[in-house]
Amino acid sequence: MTKIRILLSVLLLMGLAGNLSAQKAYFIDGYHGGVYGGYPDPFTRFMVDMLNKHQDWKINIEIEPETWDKAQQIDPAAYNEFKALAANQSANGRIEFINPAYAQSYLYNISGESIIRQFGYGIKKIRAHFTGAVFTTYSSEEPCFTTALPQILTSFGFKYASLKNPNTCFGGYAAAHGGELVNWIGPDGTGITTVPRYGIETLSNKSTWQTIGWENSPAFVNAAYTAGIKHPVGMTIQDAGWKGGPFMGVGLRFGIQNTYTTWRNYFENVVAGDAKPDWKPSQEDMLVNLVWGSQVTQKIAQEVRLAENKIISAEKMASLAKIYNSAIYPVDSLDAAWRTLLLAQHHDCWIVPYNGKPGKTWADEVLLWTNNTIGKSDSIISASANTFTQKNGDDTSVRIYNTLGIKREEIVTVEIPARLKGTPLKIVDAAGMGIASQILSGAGTEKIMFKARVPSMGYNTYRLLPGKPAVIKGALFIRLPSGLYKIETDLYKILIDPAKGGIIKSLIAKKLNNREFVDKANARGFNELRGDFYNDGGFKSSQDKPARVEILQQGPLMIKLAIKGDIAGNPFTQTLTVAEGQERIDLRVDLGWKGNPGIGEPTVAGTYKWQNPKKAFYDDRFKLLALFPLNLANQKVYKDAPFDVTESKLDNTFYNSWDSIKNNVILNWVDVTDGAGKYGIAMLTDHTTSYAHGKDFPLGLDLQYSGMGLWGRDYKISGPTSINYALIPHAGKWDKSGVWTNATKWAEPLIAIISGASPGKDLQRSFIEIDKPGIEISSMVFNGDNLLVRVFNAEGNDSPKTVSFDAKVDKAELVELDGRKKADVKIIDAGGRSAINLTIPRFGFRTVKLSGIHIINKQ
Repeated sequence: MTKIRILLSVLLLMGLAGNLSAQKAYFIDGYHGGVYGGYPDPFTRFMVDMLNKHQDWKINIEIEPETWDKAQQIDPAAYNEFKALAANQSANGRIEFINPAYAQSYLYNISGESIIRQFGYGIKKIRAHFTGAVFTTYSSEEPCFTTALPQILTSFGFKYASLKNPNTCFGGYAAAHGGELVNWIGPDGTGITTVPRYGIETLSNKSTWQTIGWENSPAFVNAAYTAGIKHPVGMTIQDAGWKGGPFMGVGLRFGIQNTYTTWRNYFENVVAGDAKPDWKPSQEDMLVNLVWGSQVTQKIAQEVRLAENKIISAEKMASLAKIYNSAIYPVDSLDAAWRTLLLAQHHDCWIVPYNGKPGKTWADEVLLWTNNTIGKSDSIISASANTFTQKNGDDTSVRIYNTLGIKREEIVTVEIPARLKGTPLKIVDAAGMGIASQILSGAGTEKIMFKARVPSMGYNTYRLLPGKPAVIKGALFIRLPSGLYKIETDLYKILIDPAKGGIIKSLIAKKLNNREFVDKANARGFNELRGDFYNDGGFKSSQDKPARVEILQQGPLMIKLAIKGDIAGNPFTQTLTVAEGQERIDLRVDLGWKGNPGIGEPTVAGTYKWQNPKKAFYDDRFKLLALFPLNLANQKVYKDAPFDVTESKLDNTFYNSWDSIKNNVILNWVDVTDGAGKYGIAMLTDHTTSYAHGKDFPLGLDLQYSGMGLWGRDYKISGPTSINYALIPHAGKWDKSGVWTNATKWAEPLIAIISGASPGKDLQRSFIEIDKPGIEISSMVFNGDNLLVRVFNAEGNDSPKTVSFDAKVDKAELVELDGRKKADVKIIDAGGRSAINLTIPRFGFRTVKLSGIHIINKQ
């Protein structure tokens, strides 16, 4: 019977081949990897020899840019021969550089600014070796896709893109759509000519890492022609180290007229005149997945997020120091900090974190890399702030720096100088008016907290003096006769129920018409912890046992309490912090695990196979979640992505098979509103992970998974888990209520230091002011003496925005990410400040180059 089936299969393939013998197909071959992802020392020689041997072979190169440093050192002869072969960067050339990203990040899991730096630093490094390198087409072996790419790529000079990754779909794939070409439209309206994963390019039924487009099989090519695709193209970007040379797959054996091609040649010489209908995919068309909730992935994501936030603040602080104090801009230190952050964003860090020798796994390297970035960023922030310190100042001045392009009024904390500790202290502003404050003591330190007002992209100065602090009614914390705990601020009334594990029984937003946000009819508790402990009896909840509530800080400005409980025999502490005037409710969970409990959907022993599409780590319903049943009817979900926000079209976020992936990724926040968009609540997280939501399932944050992961690896719990998250109740949709802006505030907190500034000397400055809300200063850096300011329209409309600068500016230009001049910008005199008008579409960014900056009107 088996022999008959084989014979029938061969005859079928022969029949298909006969139908295709007069038809052409194209194939994208090449190599992926590098000095970090794998690149044997002799491999440059191997590529050169194969190119010389097979004159019809063309390759598409996705090699980590730092690899060429090593290749030049190890085999200079092969390196020079490869350079000579790559010198022809025309459409007829044989080598195309298709993904210059410094460390081949997945992109969807990092910030928009990080994506820009991945390309910027990568292109610079490649051109240091290949002077004439041209970057025409973006393509990747892995699912390194995100919706904002059309805008970013075109600004770097790319003309084309591919949404195929047919041979490496472990981490996901793009939605199948359309035929030969599409005009991929990004969220800002920018389009780029793209080869999609064809509508006929189905997932393999024999693996969980391939589509049928990986080898130009007769079935694939025939289906393409049947669908009207006249120039079908398959693709396999081989791992560097594979030594088979040209890789065509089975199609070659059945007489298909296959042609090796670079993407550049394919777009410019093969399909240049073909139709390309518009397609505007949402982030939910990027069908990607990792082992979300596993401890190793959590830690990598947290370390990367912290480093991302720190380095952006460091760049802005260094820029302010140069602008106001003529400080030397720390180019080398920032470059070194960015390098290690970019490496920590390498896709292999996230999908194979355990790979490597003990002590040198990807996860180990990420910790070293991000610690370097964070350490350098902290040093730059401190050094920049010190340039504002005046020699004749004293230690009573507190300077608050704001790295965002908006005015802010927020709680800050600063350590009290040793000579003032233990004495009554007050905070006064520049006019001598007293500001409400709160003393924080503990762990051998003494700090003072107060609410500071700081102008946009600048600083303000307060003084710390002996005296009685200003008194306000402020926040309250009391235990009610019922046993519930009540917290009240000017914005919220919150009830905590210790009998049910410390869940939030009620959350009322006082200034939102006393709106109750807790769905009290739901069996699940608000901020309940719940998951399937499959070796310990199944689903367990923090509500199963009473919790203790301890007050950590109680004062007029802030209430901070700890909820201590137990879940399945594992102690946990949930910390809740609210502050006067602060919309954000800060939460933290610390889980002190006893051993390595299994959490999630269990994998039956001996059943895991790569080829089996069902994976236990896919289904979030079984993982340990923090749950938030919301009193919102007909719920709608919005979630952010790099330079984008998506309105979810999912009925629910749940799936359990590789061939039915849903995008359930939370980058920074997910927002749930009622159907009318009248009220909502945003959930923020300190790392990229997954969220849970469905018609009959409350909003949930993925806290922990422990069990079988990719490649049969046991993703264990090896220590405590600590996660920061936050809630923001609001009126209106995300854009009208400033959810993006509030998340950015959380990412870039105000910086408070004892400054030594002299009273009356430049106490307040605001370098950038923007006349409309919802606009973010994505980055501010110096290139020589030219200041580059990137402005992103996160929440605003398309109307012109006026951006003014605390300086006289000689020249302003709009420039692309690759440095090309886009347009001159007219400079307007705005009451002693130089101003420009910018028109930016929603989710669009513009990079402004300022030359000749002259600070005036020093106080």
